[in-house]
Amino acid sequence: MKNTVLKSLALVSVITLSGCKEAKPERAIVGKTKKEVVSFSPKLTGRVLKIYVEEGQTVKVGDTLALLDVPEISAKIAQAKGATSAARAQVQMAKNGASPDQLRQLKAKQNGLQQQFNYAQKSFNRAKNMYRDSLLSPQNYDEYFAKYQGAKAQLDAVNAELHDVQLGTRFEKIDMAQGQANQAMGALQEANVANAEKYIIATNDMEIETIALNKGELATAGYPLFTGYIPETSYFRFTIPESKIAKYQKGMSVKMLVNYSNKEFSGKIIAIKQLAKYADITTAFPDYEPEEAIYEIKVVPENKDATIDILVNSNVTLK
Repeated sequence: MKNTVLKSLALVSVITLSGCKEAKPERAIVGKTKKEVVSFSPKLTGRVLKIYVEEGQTVKVGDTLALLDVPEISAKIAQAKGATSAARAQVQMAKNGASPDQLRQLKAKQNGLQQQFNYAQKSFNRAKNMYRDSLLSPQNYDEYFAKYQGAKAQLDAVNAELHDVQLGTRFEKIDMAQGQANQAMGALQEANVANAEKYIIATNDMEIETIALNKGELATAGYPLFTGYIPETSYFRFTIPESKIAKYQKGMSVKMLVNYSNKEFSGKIIAIKQLAKYADITTAFPDYEPEEAIYEIKVVPENKDATIDILVNSNVTLK
């Protein structure tokens, strides 16, 4: 009899618990407000000289956010300017050719060598006659002949040099000088571009959330110095278990409620994707079974102006 009573009580308890489980209210789906994030980083490593904005400030495209101190750039610009000036002078010299003074020097040299050649030629002619009459030894004859050949070679050399100068500079030399000038100008342009990179300029409209460094600190290239949100890019993320995802379809309009302001607005589902990691879950306390797949829906507001002031990461209930 006692066992029968215990079994009856146990059965009643199970039925009661089952009824309580079935009566458990369905938990609301609560997601998060998000905005597209953008960061501005310097291309050069330098010390922060000035910061022109503050956290919470809205900046526009082209606004100057900060100025870096990069002393190495000034040295590179000075070097590039010197190389450019020298290269331009080389190009001009190549195009102009020899100066009048250089021409006079070459003609004077030609005249002196011509006189030496004439004297050597006369001496050699006399030596030939004397050698033919056996009045000159072979060694002396060879000496006269060598002097004659040397004077002729020197005259030929100066004649060729003068002729080359009179014809003007070869186009290959001009092209070579122009190439060196272009290379120097490219180095100067590169230095000027680097100098402009000292200024960190906003490339997007942004609501600044975080300024990572203070004045005087070292900013390395690629380090995100300013981080914030792009205005009017609010969207909402909701985590939904597999058992409930069938109610939501891409392109569907849904109603949402901002918890802290009780402001209601509508939006459209633009994406549904499976979450592979528990860390990606957005909805607080998602009601799902361990064996279920978890999905995220992304909702954008139909009226962007209605959500412009909603705080990032605030809770939003999907109705």
